[in-house]
Amino acid sequence: MNKAILIGRLTKDPELRTTPTGRNVCQFSVAVNRTYTNANGEREADFINCVVWDKQAENLVKYQKKGNQIAVDGRIQTRNYDDNNGKKVYVTEVLVNNVSFLDAKGTSNSEANFNNLPEPPVQEEAVQTESVSVEKDPFEAFGDSIEISDNDLPF
Repeated sequence: MNKAILIGRLTKDPELRTTPTGRNVCQFSVAVNRTYTNANGEREADFINCVVWDKQAENLVKYQKKGNQIAVDGRIQTRNYDDNNGKKVYVTEVLVNNVSFLDAKGTSNSEANFNNLPEPPVQEEAVQTESVSVEKDPFEAFGDSIEISDNDLPF
C-alpha cells in the first residue's frame, strides 16, 4: 500500500502550469512540522514536494497562498531524469489525489503572518535519528513474561 497524508503550510504561492497536451499541473511544497523539538527546543519542519493535476491544481492556485494550511492525500512516487550536465537526478514527491483547505474562509497569509516561512532545503542531508527514552516500563504490570498461545497468533 502506498498512501501519504500530510497536513502543513504552503511554502510559497502555488503556480499553475499547462503541459503541452493541455493538462493543468501545480508543483508545490508543504512544510510539515515534526512532532518533537530539537536540542535547542525549536520545532523543525520537513519540506515535502507535491504535484497536483487538473481541476484541483486550478483550485489550489486560485484559493491558496503561501502560509495557508492544507491537507493532501495521495501516494509517494519516485522518478529520475538527466539534468543539463548529464547527471541523473532522483525526485521523490507526493502525487496528490485530494487537497483540502484547512484555513478558515477569508483567512489570508497576511493575516496569519506566515511570510517568514523558511525556504525548503536545496539538497537533502543524511537522515538523523533520535532515540526515545522511556522513563517507566509500560509493560511492568504484566510481570516478567507474557504467555501467548499459538492459537492467539494470526499467522
